[in-house]
Amino acid sequence: MSSNSRESGLRLFGQVLKDLGLISEAELDQALKLQIEKGGRLGEILVQQGSIQEQDVPRALAAQFGIEHLDKVDRTRLDPSLVEAFPIQFAKQSNFAPLWRSKGRVVVAVSEPGNAQLLNDLGVLFGTEVVPMVATAQQVTDLVNIQFDRKSGAEQVMGDIADSDDLDSIALDLEDSTKDLLEEDDEAPIIRLVNSIFGQAIKEKASDIHIEPYERDISVRFRKDGVMHEVLRIPKRIQSSVTSRIKIMGGLNIAEKRRPQDGRIRIRIAGRDVDIRLSVIPIAHGESMVMRLLDKTAVLLDLRDLGFWEDDLKKLFHLIERPHGILLVTGPTGSGKTTTLYGALSRINTPDKKILTIEDPVEYQIPGINQMQVNAKIEVTFGSALRAFLRQDPDVILVGEIRDRETVEIAIQASLTGHMVFSTVHTNDAASTFTRLTDMGVEPFLISSAVIAVLAQRLVRVVCRECRQPVEAGPIELQQLGITDANGPVTIYKAKGCEACSNTGYSGRKGIFELLVLTDSVRDLVMARSDASRIKQQALREGMHTLRQDGVRKILSGLTTMEEVFRVTQEDVIRI
Repeated sequence: MSSNSRESGLRLFGQVLKDLGLISEAELDQALKLQIEKGGRLGEILVQQGSIQEQDVPRALAAQFGIEHLDKVDRTRLDPSLVEAFPIQFAKQSNFAPLWRSKGRVVVAVSEPGNAQLLNDLGVLFGTEVVPMVATAQQVTDLVNIQFDRKSGAEQVMGDIADSDDLDSIALDLEDSTKDLLEEDDEAPIIRLVNSIFGQAIKEKASDIHIEPYERDISVRFRKDGVMHEVLRIPKRIQSSVTSRIKIMGGLNIAEKRRPQDGRIRIRIAGRDVDIRLSVIPIAHGESMVMRLLDKTAVLLDLRDLGFWEDDLKKLFHLIERPHGILLVTGPTGSGKTTTLYGALSRINTPDKKILTIEDPVEYQIPGINQMQVNAKIEVTFGSALRAFLRQDPDVILVGEIRDRETVEIAIQASLTGHMVFSTVHTNDAASTFTRLTDMGVEPFLISSAVIAVLAQRLVRVVCRECRQPVEAGPIELQQLGITDANGPVTIYKAKGCEACSNTGYSGRKGIFELLVLTDSVRDLVMARSDASRIKQQALREGMHTLRQDGVRKILSGLTTMEEVFRVTQEDVIRI
């Protein structure tokens, strides 16, 4: 195809987007200029500049080529036999996913419908006419992985293990960690079992894998959206083989069974690089292993995507753009504190700012930000790193966690000398943070001078929009929600469960927040060493919403359920 015809095709694609009302003439002109300067696909450029969403690209391509657009896939229609004739590498390299047969023809998902050569080759491969449907590149990759998935290989492998003779030697067989686990074709049952557990966890978007030995067998559980569920029971006799295999992958000492150990596993699965933090502790019937999954290719969420209401979001934007001060995020482990802080850093990450972080560990790498990891073995702690940071002339500093007096005092010193400091602390709510800092031995006048706001947060599961059931809140529910003056029926939603949400009733998580901004009156209370309840009461008078109140707003908006909010918050006993 000549360059002129390519340009014509690109203009046609841009015209389709305009006809669909997705972009303006000015946005198209800007994208075309960028394309001339830097190259690349027009659709990708428009997505990067925020003119359209990624899913708008296949929609426009479908309109351009006069074919169907693949939106949601009914997995029950997928035909796994279509992938028996070729390897997964071919499908990934060619960027197509066969779906099902329809009237003698094979329906395939493609992200580039203009690739006539691919469609011709597929027609020869399947021996029949091929019907393309347009999807995003990520959708195609996901469908390829689904079709080639060794359908919970964990359970299939269990049958093979029964006939395996030398399980321990198999478990110790080192693998090339750069290979994609879905593309590995090793016949060793233990290796396949462990790989399939990792693969299933990532497919289900689990955050943690728990392998727990008991007297008669081993339980494998996943934590998904903050809730644990069991996925597999493993025979007791292969416990040592599974444990040794995972310890080898994590670089741990397989002979040490009496002491806790920590390690890290790096794997590649379904084209994604995943870091796994491994923790092993000895318990009554063996060694308990917990693995935290960190997707290195995950896209950092914008603060707007985390669940903030517009009023709190405006306050937060103003706070993080301040030239100096301390912003603390508080909550239990797994409440999304790091995600919120990364979102804040991403918003202010511009070439004119020097941003340094000290974390334990560095979970996600952000371009343009200097990130450092705690290493207790060589005495690189939060406090020592923070002291060194001040000689690096930073504008913004992120301290993974404030745990002791030394760290908080250096953080205060940094904020009082013109630096913006982000950090976390473990307290139950925003107002309790000041008591916690005082208990560390910090003078209240320093706290009130440096801290500009405290954000408490929790994560709640989002009720599945495909199957949620609307119900009218009764008198008891209204009382629990704190609603005393309802003018009419109040609708809330209950979780049910369907195929789209794996029969859990929920899909994804959002935050509920309690943003306490230090006003002059709150600072006076902190200076006077007032207790947390008095500080909270004053903040409520000045417009703060508690975690429970924010959760109730999200219940009434249909985002989540009463059960979820009440699971992670306690009743507000303060009345004003």
